[in-house]
Amino acid sequence: MELVALAAEAYVYGYPLVRDLSVVEGAMYTGFGPLPPTPFNHFAHADRPVPADTPFVSVGDDTVRSVAHLDLSGGPVLLHVPDPDGGRPDGAYRVLQFVDAWTNNFAYLGRRATAVRAGDWLVVPPGWAGRVPDGVLGVIDAPTSVVTVIGRSACDAGGGHGPDDPGGPYDPERVRAFREQLTVTYVEPGTHRTGLPAPDPDVPEALRFFEQLRVWMADFPPSAPDQAYQDRFQRLGLLEEGPSPYVHADAALVRALTEGLARGRARVEEASRADAERGGWVMEPHLFDYNLDHYGVGTIDSPQWRIADREASYRTRAVAARSALWGVHGYEAVYAHTLCDAGGERLNGARSYVLRFEGRPPAGAGWSLAVYDMAGYGPAGQRIGENPAGRGPVYAEDGSLTVRVQRERPDDPVEAVNWLPVPGGDFRAVLGLRAPGAGILDRTYEFPAVERVR
Repeated sequence: MELVALAAEAYVYGYPLVRDLSVVEGAMYTGFGPLPPTPFNHFAHADRPVPADTPFVSVGDDTVRSVAHLDLSGGPVLLHVPDPDGGRPDGAYRVLQFVDAWTNNFAYLGRRATAVRAGDWLVVPPGWAGRVPDGVLGVIDAPTSVVTVIGRSACDAGGGHGPDDPGGPYDPERVRAFREQLTVTYVEPGTHRTGLPAPDPDVPEALRFFEQLRVWMADFPPSAPDQAYQDRFQRLGLLEEGPSPYVHADAALVRALTEGLARGRARVEEASRADAERGGWVMEPHLFDYNLDHYGVGTIDSPQWRIADREASYRTRAVAARSALWGVHGYEAVYAHTLCDAGGERLNGARSYVLRFEGRPPAGAGWSLAVYDMAGYGPAGQRIGENPAGRGPVYAEDGSLTVRVQRERPDDPVEAVNWLPVPGGDFRAVLGLRAPGAGILDRTYEFPAVERVR
């Protein structure tokens, strides 16, 4: 039973690495969502916000994605970041997020993090000590030799009601110039990977997770404190080098690993579901605070944004990898969601609701309110919100904003502008806030109640 418990620990600890690199591998060969298959060191671009059932999407994320998986095994690369908005303070919200193979967010470039500056950034592998080229804006030290760069570009969050509404948030032309100039180039001659290290194909499928973890832990080692923690997994064969110990593993080890995997998976899934049925608005601004060791450009190195207990951070990291892979720190953006109205009843398109905001939501880079169909867990295709320039819904003279949430278009012209259409069945409401204010992060902001009116 001791080995079973150890295997469950190993699953929780290693799940983010296996989850991340499995998605990276899939991206190279099959793509995901609207993003086509793309090799290392090239960007793939979406032309609209990605569906919520895509593996790396936080529910409610209203940005258009550009994603590149960087391989630094052959040396550093130059990342060119354009600024098509000309440095305007009211330009579109954009951020480049850097995630290592263990899903740690270790750097950000963008309006909040580094201001708006066009130019080149040098992304270097662990232990690199070469010469920094002249003229670069800065150096980004990668904790692992494979990292993922997720570019998020917000389209206009106006008062439109769908992807075909020219007044709505889906405006691919607004981000086209930015993404076409977003490039990756090699700095030094070298041989870069064309794929990830391959697990032994002769390992039984039941043990494949542990074989992936064994191989990828060796090629993408974590921080020194994490390496010290994972020494405990020696008895499971996870630190073995060379031929896989799982091809001809003895029966006792196979039983321990398979039972431990089931326990670990159940532990992560249970934790992921913990808030699913809670009433009222649910928000987790600290879900991505598990990075304890790597603080690069644009990150905030503060106790407020670190989980104090390292072992507890592994559980949080696994939950984040399962439910919101590649989500950002709360200081970059947060997404609050609710399944129920103010009376505790499930939100449903057969009813009508109103949300009254007493003033503009505290978000320095814009906000949006969206609905998601619970039947397929995908977006219903509508959202309402505001970008930094102030475009968006119509506020009352007292500064308040009333949003109508219902299937039918209101007859009143102002109510129609502030109308958020909903699907026919159960749905989830999601409020996204980019560069959230202090009231959001310290949880003193009072979210508007979803009041049923019919």
